Amino acid sequence: MSFKRNAEIYGENEPAEYFYKVVSGTVRTYRILADGRRQIAAFYLAGDMFGLETGENHASSAEAVCDVKVLLIKRSAIVAMAARDSEIARQLWTLTARELHRAQEHVMALVKSAEERVAGFLLEMASRVPTGNQVELSMSRQDIADYLGLTIETVSRTMSHLESTAMIELPSSRRVVLRNRTALRRLNE
Repeated sequence: MSFKRNAEIYGENEPAEYFYKVVSGTVRTYRILADGRRQIAAFYLAGDMFGLETGENHASSAEAVCDVKVLLIKRSAIVAMAARDSEIARQLWTLTARELHRAQEHVMALVKSAEERVAGFLLEMASRVPTGNQVELSMSRQDIADYLGLTIETVSRTMSHLESTAMIELPSSRRVVLRNRTALRRLNE
């Protein structure tokens, strides 16, 4: 299925009937907090699976960050196959463990300074889409802020500071060149 930029793929509390695999583009999962703020839980890139739930309903909403194509896989079919095939069960276990690890890392990042959070985010994106030292961000600064628990102004100021210290270069608002990965890693430790 194809979804246009900002289109909802599924909503919070809707039945979790499918697993999803990103074929192209980027997907964000998020929740709207009681005070109206949006907290982005994760970004899913090409090759990533999302929509894995412990219950019968989705715990968050999912939207297309940009135009995306996703493959839908019937949840009941995968569960039935996993019951018969230990390799599929192992793959589901690995996927679940990877999601848990990513969530734990995200929670730990939220206690770091703004500079540490932004550096960690850039390193994460660079590791997930290995294209040398250039990272093409499909998400907006607001998306990054909502993911990192910061304001858009803080994200922009921090990016500018990282550029002024020669850790990154910003040829455009969406393209980031990692000029000093070692310094970025030190910030993120």
